[in-house]
Amino acid sequence: MEIKIREILANDYTEVVFLWNYVLGIGNVNDENFRVTTEKMNEDGNYKTFVALFENDVVGFVTIVQALSVGVTIGYLHIQALAVKKEFQHRGIGTKLLRHTENYAKELGISSIILCSGFKRTDAHAFYEHNGYDKDSYCFDKAIKLD
Repeated sequence: MEIKIREILANDYTEVVFLWNYVLGIGNVNDENFRVTTEKMNEDGNYKTFVALFENDVVGFVTIVQALSVGVTIGYLHIQALAVKKEFQHRGIGTKLLRHTENYAKELGISSIILCSGFKRTDAHAFYEHNGYDKDSYCFDKAIKLD
């Protein structure tokens, strides 16, 4: 199975939105808010989304951001999301997306990558650990009520 990885293009958006909603279970992503956010991310310059293609169809993606950190001059990469279509999972595509991200980090001179994964996503935890990522912290969030 030949998988190609490249930066996202506008004609990939609908498939990536599908992955956000139905693989990651986010549920509030639509074509419009994805387009607007992606355009802002592209303007910022610290974000990248890479898609995995099989026969020119998007079968997975990873979204990353280069974040700054006190004491780490160049910062680190934060994987914001990684998803592979269910029917293409367990075929090495997620690993290829991780390796692509790791190589991108090396190109930038970045030596640290972090990510968060929900407690219930135990298959994802096993996948990340299998790929050399350590489970070394908890990720916390809080929804703020906007009046």
